[in-house]
Amino acid sequence: MRPSIRARSLAGALVAGLLLSLPVTSPAAAAPTRYEAENATISQGTVDTRHAGFTGTGFVDYANVAGSHVEFTVNAATAGNYRLAFRFANGTTTDRPMDISVNGTTVSAGLSFPGTGAWTTWVEKSVTAGLIAGANKVRATATTANGGPNLDRLSASAPADTQPPTAPAGLRVVGEIRPTSVGLAWNASTDDVGVSQYRIYNGGNVLVTVGGNITSLTVPGLTPNTRYVFSVLAYDAAGNPSQGSNSVDLTTPPGGDTTPPSTPAGLHATGVTANTVTLGWNASTDDVGVTGYNVYRDGTRIATVPDLTATVDGLTPDTAYSFEVEAFDADDNVSPRTAPLPVRTTGTAGGGDPVYDRDVTKLDLAWGVTFLPDDSALVAERDRFEIVRVTPNGQKTVVGKITEATTTGGEGGLLGLAASPNFAADRYVYAFHTASSDNRVVRFKYENGRIGAREPIVTGIAKNRFHNGGQIKFGPDGYLYITTGDGQDGNRAQNLGSLNGKILRVTPTGAGAPGNPFPNAPRVYSLGHRNPQGIAWDSRGQLWESEFGNSTWDELNLIQPGKNYGWPNCEGRCDNTAYVNPVRQWDVASASPSGIEIVNDWIYMAAVRGQRLWVMRIDGSTTDTPRAFFSGRWGRLRTVVRTPDGGLWLTSTNNDKNGGTPSVLDNVIVRLKFAPPA
Repeated sequence: MRPSIRARSLAGALVAGLLLSLPVTSPAAAAPTRYEAENATISQGTVDTRHAGFTGTGFVDYANVAGSHVEFTVNAATAGNYRLAFRFANGTTTDRPMDISVNGTTVSAGLSFPGTGAWTTWVEKSVTAGLIAGANKVRATATTANGGPNLDRLSASAPADTQPPTAPAGLRVVGEIRPTSVGLAWNASTDDVGVSQYRIYNGGNVLVTVGGNITSLTVPGLTPNTRYVFSVLAYDAAGNPSQGSNSVDLTTPPGGDTTPPSTPAGLHATGVTANTVTLGWNASTDDVGVTGYNVYRDGTRIATVPDLTATVDGLTPDTAYSFEVEAFDADDNVSPRTAPLPVRTTGTAGGGDPVYDRDVTKLDLAWGVTFLPDDSALVAERDRFEIVRVTPNGQKTVVGKITEATTTGGEGGLLGLAASPNFAADRYVYAFHTASSDNRVVRFKYENGRIGAREPIVTGIAKNRFHNGGQIKFGPDGYLYITTGDGQDGNRAQNLGSLNGKILRVTPTGAGAPGNPFPNAPRVYSLGHRNPQGIAWDSRGQLWESEFGNSTWDELNLIQPGKNYGWPNCEGRCDNTAYVNPVRQWDVASASPSGIEIVNDWIYMAAVRGQRLWVMRIDGSTTDTPRAFFSGRWGRLRTVVRTPDGGLWLTSTNNDKNGGTPSVLDNVIVRLKFAPPA
C-alpha cells in the first residue's frame, strides 16, 4: 500500500512512535510439514548428493537453466495463510531469484535466494501464501540463466492464528484540530495472540500505520479546510483485521494562506462535437497546493474539477462559446482566470455522448438497479435496506426490506441487485448485502408486488467498514458475476482460499460456474482486486471492470479468467509481468470509479469522489481518451445502467459516508439520452 501522506516528514518522536510495537508471545505452533525437493516434480533440474548437510535422500540442482523449476504438492487441512519455508544453499556470491507460485498464481515474484557462503551452508527463505483446503501446487521457478539455488526441501506451517482482534473503540479527537494535523486516540483492541499494528484510515484509504502498542498519535500532512472521515482497524501478526472503529468526521480549519495560485496556462480544446467541448490546461502552482479548478462558460461557472480536464456538455450545435478556467487552493484563494478561449461547436454530434434528459426520482442511496420485463426497475437503497420499484416516469413503491441486511458504518449494506435472465419464468432477483457475520449473495422471488424469503447462495465473504465490493450482474453466458472487496485485508486478494478481493462467477444456485479457471477455488474468476465496483460486457463479450485504488491510482481493467490484477503488490500499472496492468488509470481524486455500463461499445463510468461521468469508446482491448461529463452537477455518482428504452439511468449517493443518512431522501436518479450519431 502507498500511504496517502507523501513528501511530509513526521516529528522525530512521532516517527519513533510509528515504528514501535510491543513484543507478543505466540502460542506454540504445530510442527511444519516437510516436503523433500528430490521427491517433488522436477523440470530441467537434477537430483544431487554432492554437498553435505541436506535432509532426505538428496537435493535438487537447478542446473543453471532459466525456467527450471521444482513443484511440490502441499496438502492443507484448512484454507488460510501458510508459511512456506524453502531450505536452500547457494555457494556463489550471485543472487539466484525464483518466482514462487501457488496453484498457478505468482505469490512472490523474483524472491531473492542470495549466497549462503558455501554449498554446504543451508538456510531457509520463507514467504506467506494463501492455500486452499486440500492439495496445492507450490512451484519455485528460476528466473535467470544461473538457475536457482540448490533446493533441499519445503516446509509448510499451518496458520496458527485465525482470530481477528476486537474493533478499536472510542476513537476521538485529542486537542485542537489544526489546518494540517489532528490528534487522535482510541481504546486498545484485544487479541488472542496480540495486536501487531493499527491502521488509521480516511474513508477507505490508509493514512498511517503504527505499532500495536500505540493508541494515540498526531496525524500529519492534512490539507487545510478539508473534510476527513477517520477510522482505525487493528491487525494481528497473522494479518487478521478487526472490524472498523467508530468514525470521526471532521473538517480541518483554514490554514491562513492568502496567496492565490498562478493562472492556469495553455487552455485549449481537446475535442469538439455539436453538444460538447472538452477542455484541457496546464497545472497552476501554489505556495501550499492547488485544490481544484473552476470552469466558466460565457462568464458563468459551470463545473469544478480536481484535475486538468473537463467536458462541457448540453451545448447547442454550430454555436460560439467562450471558456475560462481559474485555480483555487484549500483556503479558497482564487487565481486570475485564463484569457477567454473561443470555441464553436460542430453541426453534428458524437454518437456516444450522453445528454441530460430529465430527473426520474429521489431516493436515499440508490446503489443497485436492475430492470424488469415491464420496463420498471428495482432499486436497492444501501442504508435503508429497502427495495423500491421505480417506473420510467418516477413513481416509487417500496416492495420489501432485506431485514437480514446490516450496515458497516461505511460502505456496506444492501448493494448490488440483478434480475434473473429468466425472470419472466422463475421470478428470481439476486442481491448482495452485508449480514451480521459476512457479506453474502441471496436470491428471492419478486411476485405480486412483494419480495419473498431470502435464500443465501454465496456466503462467507468477509466484511468490514470499507472494501466490500458488492456489484452483481448476469453475464452474456447466463452466469452470475460478483465483485468482492478485500475487506481491508490486502492479503486476501492473493489468497485463492478466500472469496475476497476477487471477481466470482457462479451458477444461479451459487455453485462455481463451469469453465472457471481454478479447480480448487471453483467460484473464483479473477483475483488480485482491492475493491472492484462496476462490471459490464462489450459487443465482443469482453468483461470490463472499474476498481477503487488506495491513495494513488484508480483502475479500469479488462478482465480475463484466471488472471491476477496485482493488489496489494501493485496499485495501478507496475512492471511485474505476473500481474495484468489496467487499461486506464486515474488519480483517486479524479475518479474513485463505481458503476460502469457499456452501450454500443462506449463505456460510461460513474465517479464517486471525482463527481463526474467518464465516457470512452472501446477500441479492441483499449479505449480512446476518456472524457469527463457532468462534473460536479449531481455530486458523487454511484450507478449507471442502461434503460430498456435505450437511455441511461445515473444515480447519486451523496452523504454516503459513516453509514449514510437513511432518514433523508436526498439523492437523485436522472435519465440520460444519447446525442444523435454524426
